[in-house]
Amino acid sequence: MRFRHPDGTTVHLGYCSNVHQAEDLEGVIAQLAEYAEPVRDRLGVDRLGIGLWLARGVVTRLVDEPGELRRLKNELAARGLETVTLNAFPYAGFHREVVKKDVYLPDWADEARLAHTLDCARVLAELLPDDVERGSISTLPLAWRTPWPAERAETARRALDRLTAGLAGIESDTGRRIRVAFEPEPGCVVETTAQAVRELRGLDPDRLGVCLDACHLAVQFEEPGAALTRLADAGLPVVKLQASCAIEAADPADPAAHAALRRLAEPRFLHQTRTAPAAEEQVRGADDLPDALDGELPTDTGPWRVHFHAPLHADPEPPLRTTADQLSQVLTGLLGGASAACDHIEVETYTWSVLPEPPADLAGGIAAELAWARDRLTGLGLKEDHL
Repeated sequence: MRFRHPDGTTVHLGYCSNVHQAEDLEGVIAQLAEYAEPVRDRLGVDRLGIGLWLARGVVTRLVDEPGELRRLKNELAARGLETVTLNAFPYAGFHREVVKKDVYLPDWADEARLAHTLDCARVLAELLPDDVERGSISTLPLAWRTPWPAERAETARRALDRLTAGLAGIESDTGRRIRVAFEPEPGCVVETTAQAVRELRGLDPDRLGVCLDACHLAVQFEEPGAALTRLADAGLPVVKLQASCAIEAADPADPAAHAALRRLAEPRFLHQTRTAPAAEEQVRGADDLPDALDGELPTDTGPWRVHFHAPLHADPEPPLRTTADQLSQVLTGLLGGASAACDHIEVETYTWSVLPEPPADLAGGIAAELAWARDRLTGLGLKEDHL
């Protein structure tokens, strides 16, 4: 879906396809018919944005076989779908039985990460709609925090210089600008906006910036207004917003909250958990929800927030709640002013399949999330842009 900001900016809203289990081209094309087109129908719109997640093998095939890339673009168009952004954070195997910390591999000190990201940029430059001049790609925040010795950090920094040069070359070849956005995430080298400023300041803002994931921001107990100001003051653009909500337990000592959290402690994905910091203290946390529940995180210091992407529109099992209010504040901070500070918004709830009660109607759930986001955008004064 496209929206027109009062300043004239076109703002793109879509959902991320990493919710779907497809790691070959045939599976990617099949999911467009099975899920994405029905989502568009449920919303009653002529055009729906889909942020594609393409596993490494799919990207390689699309780069090596231009005819297959044209086939994918034609399939998108035939189903009323468009792609302006890719999620290049997971490399492959995102729906294995156990993913956990493997999602951070290869990291930015590994040559494979640079090669994959530039290949994604080549693919996206061809998939962009004809009337769209630039696209975005989200990627991991350099690496998981350990081990991260100085020599790997320096290797990663050099890779970012090569990334900038490679993106410039793609723009020269295709006329399409692709920007890469680093996504702060709990537990990583860059887990907060302050760390993003420390690690990423000085990069080319026309090609590199931040992917702000609202769930991650909330888990780290960052105040949205202060976080956005910090990035703006450092000259780090918010290239992409992942519209997402975390799970919050207001009283983690409550047996009912503990039981509800235990039902979310599933084995596939990593669910970093943080507790509210006291004055002048750092946020305390556990790397995974089971660790927190087993005593690694105190229950008497304040709320817990969990990196579990919860559906935007629905309440979790009581007494748990989501951080939807924080997401609304992020949307207001980015798009509620005189000018648009971000133009790519991607709903990224990849956890539907690991909910305690997975939905029978996934397309309906995704459509409901997008409708929630659409209502927030129009409430900020944006106008839906129809074909």
